[in-house]
Amino acid sequence: MVDTAPRAYRSALRARQAQETRTRIVAAAARLFATQGYQATTIAAIAREAGVSAETVKTTAAKAELLIAAFEVTFSGSEAAESLADTEVASGLLALTDDAFLDGVLTQITTANERGHGLWTVLLGAALSDPLVDAALQRILDNRRADYRGLVAELRRRGLAPAEGDAESTADALSFLLSPESYQQLVVQAGWAPERYAAWLRDAVLTELARA
Repeated sequence: MVDTAPRAYRSALRARQAQETRTRIVAAAARLFATQGYQATTIAAIAREAGVSAETVKTTAAKAELLIAAFEVTFSGSEAAESLADTEVASGLLALTDDAFLDGVLTQITTANERGHGLWTVLLGAALSDPLVDAALQRILDNRRADYRGLVAELRRRGLAPAEGDAESTADALSFLLSPESYQQLVVQAGWAPERYAAWLRDAVLTELARA
């Protein structure tokens, strides 16, 4: 009988090493895209930043795929998750009491926006000229809409939003209020202190839920 254990071990080791290399490359790409933008960031620069060869970067992912992965990992901690509910952004939220739930949601999404707003801007710009990035952007936006429809349903279930009204419009409004764009405009561009932004966001969300 042939012992397949060494072969399985080597296969698992190679897979782990490949994942570690990909993680390092995506992190390097995220740093460069955030500081230099999409067009100015080259595969060679990503390779130098990650400490690997350009060929290794090319076999890991295309430049557009690296931008998509960089945003997703920076924002949510996960690549290609269909829902934020499956990522660290939503970690622990469903276990919160009704009184703490909304504040928990606002805090964790604000933290994600703080991490990811810069790469979101790069992603939006790249989508204008790169079909692969544009397709990923549309997927991300579709998932965002679904996430906020789910959030409205959970708020209703907990009695934190009226059971009647246009849930779709409420989800659209929450998606805008809690978007990376609103964080960037008010905190980064307008210079609002995080405390001021948090207070504004809470008031704006409560106002929207009250009119729902």
